[in-house]
Amino acid sequence: MRRVSQSAEPKGRPRLQVLVSAPYFIPAAPRFALLLEQAGLDLVIAQALERLSEDELLRFAGQVDGAICGDDRFSRRVLEAFAPRLRVISKWGTGVDSIDRPAADDLGVQVRNTPGAFTQAVADSVMGYVLAFARQLPWLDGTMKSGTWQKRPARTLAECSLGVIGVGRIGKAVLRRARAFSMRLWGNDMVEVNEDFQVESGVRMTDLDELLAESDFVSLHCDLNASSRHLIDRPRLARMKSGAVLINTARGAVVQEEALIEALQSGALAGAALDVFEEEPLPSSSPLRTMAQVMLAPHNANASRTAWEAVHRSTLRHLFEGLELPVPIDLQATPGESTPAGAEVEIET
Repeated sequence: MRRVSQSAEPKGRPRLQVLVSAPYFIPAAPRFALLLEQAGLDLVIAQALERLSEDELLRFAGQVDGAICGDDRFSRRVLEAFAPRLRVISKWGTGVDSIDRPAADDLGVQVRNTPGAFTQAVADSVMGYVLAFARQLPWLDGTMKSGTWQKRPARTLAECSLGVIGVGRIGKAVLRRARAFSMRLWGNDMVEVNEDFQVESGVRMTDLDELLAESDFVSLHCDLNASSRHLIDRPRLARMKSGAVLINTARGAVVQEEALIEALQSGALAGAALDVFEEEPLPSSSPLRTMAQVMLAPHNANASRTAWEAVHRSTLRHLFEGLELPVPIDLQATPGESTPAGAEVEIET
């Protein structure tokens, strides 16, 4: 823990304490030091490699008025310990599945995020994975660098089908990109998808079983909730098309990781591209780390300097608003921000 103290508190008003644990924001925090000082805010920096557990969060219970978090585990137990002092949790990014929303509502803790923050970056990442597997680029590179001149069979994307589970902002962006490559497109969502988009993209909306059976690539873009946890389990992995590749840039727990490993080891699944995992960071002992047919990334599909900067400012703006402080002009709507900020939370990974 590192506490960043500012000047003496403004006359007649105590300084407010803000817990900062969002890994992406911590390196950027010094750039906003003057704005924070003028607002009477002190930052309590909690270094987190990826996220804080319940027990790690409880070390700060009762000490802070606001929080800038990543995917930290704000359970009911944690929120009750932070109450009544905690007034706002400003999530750096979009997904708020790690925060107990009903508990926050019960305790009067505002939860704010930035919907649609990383739509373009994640959609680009997905298409990068699709192209890498279809054209066999990482494996061709590997054999060449090992000194072997060995050709490999490959496919054009026009020969392939893509199934998207969760046709929200990111799912739609992926389908639009895939349409440009003339892929056959399948979609599945619990919510009805606008017919105009279906016509525009050429996606055929269907049930999950048909999508899994027909898709060469399956890309996950659903929220993590009670109905989607382990949505891709042993029975559903068994329904996937022979030679298919699974892509997960949503949330690790949407996939039953143990079952996925088994499917990859047996050859029932040809490959996987994984940006998220049930346990993050991914343990060094995970068999996934040694599988040649698996591409791994450290929860990094959102990488975009423009998007990150917009989210830094959006997250601070939400913090100021939640603490009922005047919002500095430097934190007003940022060019390139994909969604207007506000108190209403829209959940999408």
